[in-house]
Amino acid sequence: MNKSICLCFQVHQPYRLRTYRFFDIGKRHFYYDEYNNRTVIQRVSERCYLPMNELIMDMIARYGDKVKFAFSFSGSVIEQLDLYAPSTLDSFKNILKSGNVELLAETYGHSLASLANKDAFKKEVLAHKRLMREVFGMTPKTFHNTELIYSNDIGADVAEMGYDLIFTEGAKHVLGWRSPNYMYFNAKNPKLKVLLRNDRLSDDIALNFTSSPITTQDYALKIKDFPETEEIVNIFVNYETFGECYAAETGIFDFMRYLPQAVFDNTDCNFIMPHQAVKLMQPMGVFDAPIPLSCCDEERDLSPWIGNSMQDDAFNTLYDCYNMVKRIKNEEIIRDWHALQDSSIFRDLCTKYDDNTPYDTYINYMNILTDFKLRLESELHKNKTKKIVKQ
Repeated sequence: MNKSICLCFQVHQPYRLRTYRFFDIGKRHFYYDEYNNRTVIQRVSERCYLPMNELIMDMIARYGDKVKFAFSFSGSVIEQLDLYAPSTLDSFKNILKSGNVELLAETYGHSLASLANKDAFKKEVLAHKRLMREVFGMTPKTFHNTELIYSNDIGADVAEMGYDLIFTEGAKHVLGWRSPNYMYFNAKNPKLKVLLRNDRLSDDIALNFTSSPITTQDYALKIKDFPETEEIVNIFVNYETFGECYAAETGIFDFMRYLPQAVFDNTDCNFIMPHQAVKLMQPMGVFDAPIPLSCCDEERDLSPWIGNSMQDDAFNTLYDCYNMVKRIKNEEIIRDWHALQDSSIFRDLCTKYDDNTPYDTYINYMNILTDFKLRLESELHKNKTKKIVKQ
């Protein structure tokens, strides 16, 4: 069987939080920097989403069924596109209608719920599934967690939700001598198949495109050089890599434009959508990850989001709210619940990055959570009062 290539894109924009002071608690319940959110989503649409979407459609028109892609959209990016850049959302809908694209499942709020509470995680995934049906008319079959976070337990939880395929990181400390270029299965539920991101090829595009430039031919030859027995190469990158992280002047769009032809000219590979792998391949073994891993940093662990005292306090305070959230049907509160779970918030509390201001971010976020908790308590009291009046 010819080697297959899965080319997957993550599309996500968090809600940027506004400065929220102690004296705002209990008085102002809007937590977002609306100007910044609108500016960013419109800028990224102009620089990345629209030109890249046009390029994807051009490739589909040129190569037909020979090119396949996968896209994952967070709930927050869909909401912001609908609000601030509806024509961009329409262009994504057109791509999904092509038949050449698989839609991936994830958490609604690009959250860390899988690390906190099984029920909260399940509801995040179900909310995302409903949104994908509503916006695109499609039900995802393949799951990938926020930042490709995965463990044996998380995989088993995902299998319980009805998914039979998950994407995660081909972490070397888990794989050992083995290659990421195979399909594996979950250690607790073998029915769940596992596809692994090839970090080297993904990072050649996402992280090293300007520091270590590579031509499409050389990229294709890297794929060709993998042993013939290796079945699938999974390239998973943020969509914002194209035009936003790397400007058009770097040649990033041209690289993508000519990549399929370079693959066809230099290899025997074909492009497939992730879920096609379930029918085409058999897993070569177990992917045993007793400790959660991710796709971030050299350590491929959870340290970007969890581990220091500020991160842990914020994380625990947030998910301590879930027992109240699950009893509430107020749509505005539920929207805030999704937005306040975004993993980028906890990344901004990390002290190992030079570009962070974690202490100010921590105070700001904890002020917001204090107000959010007051709203939850007020809503529950209101609901209880209504029940008493009805009786």
